[in-house]
Amino acid sequence: MKKAYPLALFLLVGLVSSVYCGPKGYLFIIGGGDRPESMMRRFVDLAGGFGRGKIIVFPMASSEPVETGTRLVAEFKGLGAPLVESHILTRAQALAEESVGLLDDCGGVFFSGGDQSLQMDVLRDTPLHRALLELYDKGGVMAGTSAGAAVMSEVMITGEERRKVEEGHEFETLQADNVVTVKGLGFVTTAIIDQHFVTRKRHNRLISLVAENPRLLGIGIDEETAIIVGPDEKFEVVGNRNVIIYDGSHASTAITPEKAIRFRGMIMHVLLAGDRFDLKKRKLVR
Repeated sequence: MKKAYPLALFLLVGLVSSVYCGPKGYLFIIGGGDRPESMMRRFVDLAGGFGRGKIIVFPMASSEPVETGTRLVAEFKGLGAPLVESHILTRAQALAEESVGLLDDCGGVFFSGGDQSLQMDVLRDTPLHRALLELYDKGGVMAGTSAGAAVMSEVMITGEERRKVEEGHEFETLQADNVVTVKGLGFVTTAIIDQHFVTRKRHNRLISLVAENPRLLGIGIDEETAIIVGPDEKFEVVGNRNVIIYDGSHASTAITPEKAIRFRGMIMHVLLAGDRFDLKKRKLVR
């Protein structure tokens, strides 16, 4: 009987390997604001561990894409990245099959801040979008800050709401069918990502969305802070401020005819650097 143990172990390892087919890459999602050097060095190091370590910057969300791309290239080269390129694409360029060649030898991709809708208007449902998902599946690192964080989730917050409001009075309600969302890049399918979270008091819009979509976690990342999501679907908090998590999976929700929200039993976590969270189990990693 003892001779059967190695064979049984081999079969067990093979079974586990065949069952797990999730992405092998990392997500480096930054809430915006200043980027501590130690935090960004971790992104450069992670990107250097796949392919030839080339970093591609997509600054199409920025109102000044040329300047933004140039700054990010200089930042990453200063942190030791061997090769960094910035590419400002049009929709037509992203739709061309040859656009996927930009990702050859790529270890990491960085999406700039700005207006996330501008970024997605170029990339959504293009050959390049599919190639980005494939690169992440194989082991590449997908990173972004501010608007570049918002594009990470499948359900993307646009920053707009449906009710008419005066400037300075945005998102003052907890209300259903108000926060506008569209399809994002889809690296994160189990959560909605929000950014500049505590600094800009964006709790209302994320709580409203979680109440409407209790199968999805709400993850609000503050400035100077990031989460690093590994292939095991656990993330680590890095940086200087908070990450807020809203979990409505076991909550009781009711929406009135006036679209007001009643939300009972939601779980909230307030995390700091060094904290870890399991996205699959929806619990802190002790």
